[in-house]
Amino acid sequence: MYATRFGLVTALLWGVIGSVVFCATESASAEQPPDWIFHHGRIVTVDKDFRVVEAMAIRGDRIVAVGGNDEVMRLAGDQTRLVDLRSKMVLPGLIDTHSHPVGAAVYEFDHEIPTMETIADVLAYIRQRAAVVPEGKWIVIQQVFVTRLKDRRFPTRQELDEAAPKHPVMFRTGPDAALNSLALQLCGIDRNFEITDGKPGFVEKDPVTGEPTGILRSCTRLVKASTSARSPTPEEHREALRKLLLAYNEVGLTSITDRGTTDRSIELFKQLLDRGELTCRMFLTYYVDAQEPLETIESKIKKVIAHPLHQYNPWIWLRGFKFYLDGGMLTGSAYMRQPWGVSKIYGITDPEYRGVLFLEPEKLYQIVKLALANGLQPTAHSVGDGAVLALAEAYARVNQDFPVKPLRPCICHANFMSPEAIDLMAKYGIVADLQPAWLYHDGATLRAHFGEERLRYFQPYRTLAERGVIVGGGSDHMQKIGRRRSINIYDPWLGIWTVLTRLPRWSDSPLHPEERITRQQAIQLYTINGAYLTFEEDKKGSLEPGKYADFIIIDRDVLSCPVDDIADTQVLETWVGGRKVYPQS
Repeated sequence: MYATRFGLVTALLWGVIGSVVFCATESASAEQPPDWIFHHGRIVTVDKDFRVVEAMAIRGDRIVAVGGNDEVMRLAGDQTRLVDLRSKMVLPGLIDTHSHPVGAAVYEFDHEIPTMETIADVLAYIRQRAAVVPEGKWIVIQQVFVTRLKDRRFPTRQELDEAAPKHPVMFRTGPDAALNSLALQLCGIDRNFEITDGKPGFVEKDPVTGEPTGILRSCTRLVKASTSARSPTPEEHREALRKLLLAYNEVGLTSITDRGTTDRSIELFKQLLDRGELTCRMFLTYYVDAQEPLETIESKIKKVIAHPLHQYNPWIWLRGFKFYLDGGMLTGSAYMRQPWGVSKIYGITDPEYRGVLFLEPEKLYQIVKLALANGLQPTAHSVGDGAVLALAEAYARVNQDFPVKPLRPCICHANFMSPEAIDLMAKYGIVADLQPAWLYHDGATLRAHFGEERLRYFQPYRTLAERGVIVGGGSDHMQKIGRRRSINIYDPWLGIWTVLTRLPRWSDSPLHPEERITRQQAIQLYTINGAYLTFEEDKKGSLEPGKYADFIIIDRDVLSCPVDDIADTQVLETWVGGRKVYPQS
């Protein structure tokens, strides 16, 4: 506790009386020399002045001093290990504010899944699976988004029929999907089918024939697909998750927010913690189905706050609470303030279609009020500008009951924003986790569909920074391990490059370049901002005395190198709590 308070004091005093603070640190450390001193480097502190210093001292899992080489080296004792950085750059450990590691770790447990960039790639994979999967068994493709296919559309029912006529096939992109004829038949979906469970979604039908096109909107729950793929044992799943966290370390990540935590995933993380095998700090956001009765949701909130891991632990903290508010940008079902418009890309035929909103305002207000009143940080998958505004308005309404700013209510994704939503976020301290890689992957397709004007407030990083809205950088990583082969890409360096350039792939021009931010702001997005989103800015996110020794050593100066070099930054070493986790010896 003393070290944490001391760190807060030094953080406040650095800019005014830095030399005095150093003397205090030196005095406090005189009887206990540091374990490590890293010197002759370019150490980017990301403190309030964004100072770059030469040296850093570590004792145990904490930083005890930062400053000039001579000053810090005076703290060395006989057992202090000295590391000459040889002018290399050091940054705080990077933070991903939105990931799904438990599912991603075992996505390819049964077999490797190729990269698919065209409809032809999709159909080739289906044919490959049809050759090995027994007839009548399901073939399911997960999360190959139409915005990321060069064809920019769903595969048709007829194309899926041709690729696998004797197998039910589902091309699933989250809440939406395209099915072949056999899959529709097995699910009982025909021209007369109606959704009767009272939940959201609809079945696309051909406006001429009335027959299902095969596209399901926000209702993949209707598909009872099974799989013949091998499933991991609990031990195999735990080991796969351990390896994924090491892959995160390899690109410089030291803290992760799991934005879809379940009882099962909590147990897996707890096992890694008990075995001493966690190499990333975890902030857990418990997922609930907002379609459940309010009483059921309240009981789950009580369950979360009674869990032992709801008490602060620097390695695992269960404090978040998540639900879905609308559909997806990548599938054409995000809830928009204006109609999407008829679209071949998304298979939209209704000119008045605005996407899918899962909750009416009163229940939305009740859910977030329950979470906030119990000290949890609520967030919701909110992609369209209609959904983002609806959630911001719900938080503003709760503020009439009690102040919400100290509880840092959150919005997930928030891709399409508006001046009205940003005003509310700034006023009530609403934070957000955004995924820069979506701009990279999907910006060109979105521009082709919406045009430039409707994308004015698409991931508006500069506007948010100017208004004082705290935003963390996330990936929404869901499948595959690998720096550039994952879906969505968890490489934070690509995210940093994207917010600096705003250049979508397959595009020659940036998307609203006026929303670019500076290199300092881009680094803050993945460091101190991420720590703020999880109430830990006094413990990590910058390199200051008293904070955890979470840091990375990289191969280039990202503050001065050519901007296009930033995306390919290589991490040489990753340290968490004063322990090197990458590369492992």
